[in-house]
Amino acid sequence: MTRVLFASTAAAVLAATLCSPALAQQAQRPAQEVTKVDGTEGVHIWRNGNHQAMFVVTKDGVIATDPVAYGRPQGGQQYVDAIKKITDKPIKYLIYSHHHFDHIAGGKAFKDAGARVIAHRNATKRLKQIADPHTVIPDESVGNRKTIKLGGTVLELSYHGINHSDSTLVMRLPKEKIVFIVDTIPVGSFPGRGFIDIYPLETEAFMERVLKMDWERMIPGHPGPGGRLGNKKDVEFQLQLMRDASAQMKKEAQAGKCWDTAEKEFKLEKYATLPGYANNLQFVARRYCGLWGRGT
Repeated sequence: MTRVLFASTAAAVLAATLCSPALAQQAQRPAQEVTKVDGTEGVHIWRNGNHQAMFVVTKDGVIATDPVAYGRPQGGQQYVDAIKKITDKPIKYLIYSHHHFDHIAGGKAFKDAGARVIAHRNATKRLKQIADPHTVIPDESVGNRKTIKLGGTVLELSYHGINHSDSTLVMRLPKEKIVFIVDTIPVGSFPGRGFIDIYPLETEAFMERVLKMDWERMIPGHPGPGGRLGNKKDVEFQLQLMRDASAQMKKEAQAGKCWDTAEKEFKLEKYATLPGYANNLQFVARRYCGLWGRGT
């Protein structure tokens, strides 16, 4: 019965969403597209469905990130083909944002094109353990910092501790003041179902570190409303949302209400108008029950 009610609610939310002119227009966008980031010489966004990656075209080659081809057998090759329509320069690097397959599956086409695959060492360790057939094992593993210089472009890779994963790399273009950060910081929306395996307290510390970095625009791993880029206000907003959710569930959990009762009573009305709230509130509630009700 619960599943039927949830399905009916989800259908109603979807119908209401599609009735919104702005979101309906977004839903009509092509399944895949490349967008050049305004004010830059070679920074682009590759979007495949609801996933997106950054690639940078330089005079000596291309730095690409995240194949975003999970469940899309041709997705990696389509990404490579899209790059080749923009430049004849070789793809030199493919960088994984973290080890989750929905972002990094599909890299064979990049490897075949000659790209060197780079990831954080925790990602490489995990990928070797899991041995997913659709995900290329990195050629190079990095620790806390690495700087890539190619054709006059500088890309800094840095690790700031566990958050959405234990392998997330923050990628920063210092000249352009742009960062590429995947999954941990949504732009203009409620946290998604990936919140179920997040490290909540550590993620707050991660966000605080990100706020101290020198950047102005953020390319997220999932497009924000209207495809807009994020900024530091988005980080501050999500940080406050997490703190509000944490404080509320802490009371419920310490009153012995986790799991079922706490999940039913958990509400964040302050954020109820955000896209994804109705469908994903339960995942946020469940994760904080894990934290404050189990200590995990």
